[in-house]
Amino acid sequence: MTHEVVEKNVGLMAVLIAIVISIGGLVEIVPLFFQAKTTEPVEGLEPYGALEFAGRDVYVSEGCYNCHSQQIRPFRAETERYGHYSVAGEYVYDRPFQWGSKRTGPDLARVGGRYSDSWHYVHLMNPRDVVPQSNMPAFPWLDENELDPREVVSRMRTQKEWFDVPYSEDQLETAPEKLEGKTEMDAVIAYLQSLGTAVGQGPRR
Repeated sequence: MTHEVVEKNVGLMAVLIAIVISIGGLVEIVPLFFQAKTTEPVEGLEPYGALEFAGRDVYVSEGCYNCHSQQIRPFRAETERYGHYSVAGEYVYDRPFQWGSKRTGPDLARVGGRYSDSWHYVHLMNPRDVVPQSNMPAFPWLDENELDPREVVSRMRTQKEWFDVPYSEDQLETAPEKLEGKTEMDAVIAYLQSLGTAVGQGPRR
């Protein structure tokens, strides 16, 4: 009888569905806030260096995440192709993190160190020079756009002050000289070379 009452009352059913979903969501999400392994960095993880940090911003601004995920799931087909599955502790300094399911291009979670800097350079200038069947667009302008050290350091300082990313004052003070004369291409390549090196491949460079 009760079941029929709920089925015939759309408003009541909607309220009950919302309650059930809310309880289920809370049960799944709340415990994560109290599990240290989800919020503490994996051993050996360091915040992005100045050049890698700048490269990550370029990666996001160019929309690379629209075609490339950075999330390897714990399945054999995934780990055999890409490497060790992704763990939350790798991403504590990523805001926003680049997980996802979009794979027009391959997952990049473990791309660090797999190719040389020169390979990445040619690939970004014209992907079809190294992967003939690629449908990835070219990004030649990255090689022409120089970084603004002051802007990059300002964003790094924001990460330190607002999100507790452990940058030291020495790192922030020496960052401009590491960025001087560098292009967005240099930065993106440095960022790509750092990806996934905290788990199974040693610390980030």
